Amino acid sequence: MSTAHPARRRDAAATREAILAAAVMEFTEHGYAGAGVRQIAERAGVTAMMINRYFGSKEGLFTQAVARAFAPPTIVGDERTGLAGAIAHTLTERTASGTERLDPFLLLLRSAPDTEAAGILRQGVETNVGARLAGLLDGPDAEVRAQLALALIAGTWLLRSVVGTTALVTADDARLTALLTDMLEPVIREADGTSVPGTGLDSADG
Repeated sequence: MSTAHPARRRDAAATREAILAAAVMEFTEHGYAGAGVRQIAERAGVTAMMINRYFGSKEGLFTQAVARAFAPPTIVGDERTGLAGAIAHTLTERTASGTERLDPFLLLLRSAPDTEAAGILRQGVETNVGARLAGLLDGPDAEVRAQLALALIAGTWLLRSVVGTTALVTADDARLTALLTDMLEPVIREADGTSVPGTGLDSADG
């Protein structure tokens, strides 16, 4: 049997992956409006025609790039136990001075002002990190509570990593983690009156 077809499939997958990886980088660095198909093609080592072949348009490529950026766990993990504390710890750790920039948030920040990109970003956030977080929450209004938690996460990242407000940049990491945990607990836990602020414990735990 000929091996031509499997080889073509492998080449196609590698080409698509190279384009998508280049697109994530380009959109993150320059935003939707500033990123060009030709620049993405050059970065991926392909032609602009190849991008249209695989993704149909710049909009189609951006849709896939957003999904790729927001699908992997960055701040929100997959474990229910100690979720508020885990999110707070990871957020503090990954927004500390000298640490890596959080590409999904940069992609969001730099592309959201574009009306064409805003709807794609909204869907990407809701169907990836938003849905994952909501799925970890018990009780009513899980989607609303998840979005409120994401708003706190995004706001903390913006002020600490991008704007660099003095209080957040110089805050003790342990203290900041504790404060963030206290702020996240009311929306992470079911609003049934059993959460004890500042402790992460139920009232029944003493």
